[in-house]
Amino acid sequence: MKLVIRGGRVVDPANRVDAILDVVIENGKVVQVGRDAGRRLAGPGGKGGGEVEVVEAEGLVVCPGFIDLHVHLREPGQEYKETIASGTRAAARGGFASVCCMPNTEPPNDTRSVTDYILERAERDGLVNVFPVGCISRGRKGEELAEIGELVEAGCIGLSDDGSPVMDSLVMRRAMEYASMFNIPVMPHSEDAALAHGGVIHEGRVATELGLRGIPSAAEAVMVARDLLLAELTGCHLHVLHVSAAESVRLIREAKARGVRVTCEATPHHFTLTEEAVRGFRVAAKMNPPLRAAEDLQAIREGLADGTIDAIATDHAPHALVDTEVEFDYAAFGIVGLETAVGLVLTELVGKGALGLADAVAKLTINPARIVRLPGKGHLGVGAEADVTLLDLGREWQVEVTGFSSKGRNSPFQGWRLTGKPVGTIVDGRVVWSEAAAPADRPAGESGPRA
Repeated sequence: MKLVIRGGRVVDPANRVDAILDVVIENGKVVQVGRDAGRRLAGPGGKGGGEVEVVEAEGLVVCPGFIDLHVHLREPGQEYKETIASGTRAAARGGFASVCCMPNTEPPNDTRSVTDYILERAERDGLVNVFPVGCISRGRKGEELAEIGELVEAGCIGLSDDGSPVMDSLVMRRAMEYASMFNIPVMPHSEDAALAHGGVIHEGRVATELGLRGIPSAAEAVMVARDLLLAELTGCHLHVLHVSAAESVRLIREAKARGVRVTCEATPHHFTLTEEAVRGFRVAAKMNPPLRAAEDLQAIREGLADGTIDAIATDHAPHALVDTEVEFDYAAFGIVGLETAVGLVLTELVGKGALGLADAVAKLTINPARIVRLPGKGHLGVGAEADVTLLDLGREWQVEVTGFSSKGRNSPFQGWRLTGKPVGTIVDGRVVWSEAAAPADRPAGESGPRA
């Protein structure tokens, strides 16, 4: 099949393109991008036919397929929270053509057999590309290294013990040395467990008023500082997950200036919400790292604007009701994010002038692709893998968790009104999600891609 995406505004930061163009796809690859490039293939009526499918994208933004560097798909072992099938449906609906899944499954992804299982299930049940991240240490205990060479050979694109910090600095040094040999990033959970000391919310005024144990910003920043020094020592590529503290942003900015191989990501909840969202003991706003103070949020936005923060990732962490309908202290950390992230980026960053559209798209496409070394993804150049995200920048919609494709409902954004939404996701040249194919999800008269 050939696929023609006609008349959309193509925004491809990797190739510095922002223009009304057609995109022609064949055999899962981009073969042509240009004005009226698809006219002949679309035929006299412009509707294609035979082996040609036409997506009318007039009024929409056509981007390289979005890549989420930080997703918890929960399978194997916690299928009651999420599965590869449900998680990738949520990703497609949220505009993500690729996701990198974290290894804190049960059992953890610390052996080839678990990686093989994830990739086999993704091939069978997944709607989008799934790239596994392997464990740094056996069992995510931080005591001895996992079989890193075996994990890379099986298909892991990075190393992380996400959810658990590697407190032993020698173990982290050795992990970075091995990762450098295989040219993959180390993606640690930056938290000093002793400083965090069982906290459940940011250490600040709100924690004091609610009588909750706090996690200071220093718990993150101390580990970021250590890992930056180790990355400088080993030459490893360090990718800092879910940056939340102003101190961390400053440390990363300074390290980049002196040439350390470091990249980092921020989540939509950390650039839209503060510790105030936890008032009322709202479990939906409990996450790790926690929502922090207003000055931390501002630092995250400034880091996104000046390039210190390279990527936007969701840290999609679905939970079942049994994990969240309990007292705040005992509730699980984490929120779902795949289906709200792009709307929040477009509303809170692009819509409010904090970030230009091309910069925002870059942090969801080419930057993540470079971080985990996926050269065929993140751009729409000729020969690129045919992953595409379609956006309706004017689409106004309301977050309704009961309509999520994810099994998780734990979102602090329930009821938020957003402007801008993914309306189509194409993976390997196939339309895997389209609002046009889901009319019940769209009020009459609202736009979407027409295939």
